[in-house]
Amino acid sequence: MTNYSIHPERSTLHGSFSRDLEPVITINSGDSVCFSTLDAGWGLEPFSPSGGRKRFEPRESPRDGGHALCGPVFIRGAKPGMTLEIKINEIRPGSWGWNSAGGFPHPINKSLGVADGEEYHLNWNLNSNLMLGTSDKGHKVTLRPFMGVMGMPPDEPGIHSTFPPRYCGGNIDCKELIAGSTLFLPIPVSGGLFSVGDGHAVQGDGEVGCPALECPMDAVNLEFRVHENINISMPRAKTPTSWITMGFHEDLDEASIIALDGMLNLMNELYGFDRKEALALASLVVDLRITQMVNGVRGVHAMLAHGSIR
Repeated sequence: MTNYSIHPERSTLHGSFSRDLEPVITINSGDSVCFSTLDAGWGLEPFSPSGGRKRFEPRESPRDGGHALCGPVFIRGAKPGMTLEIKINEIRPGSWGWNSAGGFPHPINKSLGVADGEEYHLNWNLNSNLMLGTSDKGHKVTLRPFMGVMGMPPDEPGIHSTFPPRYCGGNIDCKELIAGSTLFLPIPVSGGLFSVGDGHAVQGDGEVGCPALECPMDAVNLEFRVHENINISMPRAKTPTSWITMGFHEDLDEASIIALDGMLNLMNELYGFDRKEALALASLVVDLRITQMVNGVRGVHAMLAHGSIR
């Protein structure tokens, strides 16, 4: 196994998914890559009191119009129809972050009556040793860092937005994908062309304010393996506490059904249950949670705690 490093610079940064992007490194199955990342908004520093800050430049339009991602990584042997396993070994946030709410015309803000007026903004000091965040207004929160965007481009021409989650990953925003977790993604294109970004120091299910606690990451250590004998059509994950299956759709009910369908398939693999038996037990031990409701395409994840079926 070989360990690689990728740092944010012009040659490694992009703000979209595309099968035509040149990979920045080529690795073997079993290798690991340690990324350092910018925050989602390409920031190089916290916001000033006036609301401005220095951002990474130069940037190209439309290629750099979305979240600041590092990659792509080409994995030898990865082919469409196979599955990419991404083991999350370490996630260490940088020293600062930010979040905000209201003040812009997102549907949630409009529904809650907070779309007008100024955006409420918090700058945060992040202590990765204590896993503690302290805002400039004195709030304190426990950090639970994860990456909002991990994924590969669809096998379609052109440039694809980083904002929606897709079957092959993207802006998943699942707060359960902490260090010690493993994400499984269907491979859409040869080599995978995996990218990562959008670091979150902490986020609640739903990401209801639109941003989470957005931050750069000093270290995101990911280990990659290609599997020919695992066949999935949507992302799934194994965390220290649970198995997770995911569903994405513009309609929250449909996203729930997709996540639940994946869970029934997983329960068949794990226990040999047919669909009706799996559904009967899922009604007792599977939790459906709203991953995020802010990216146009909603996310739902179904959680099956380890040891809940004996």
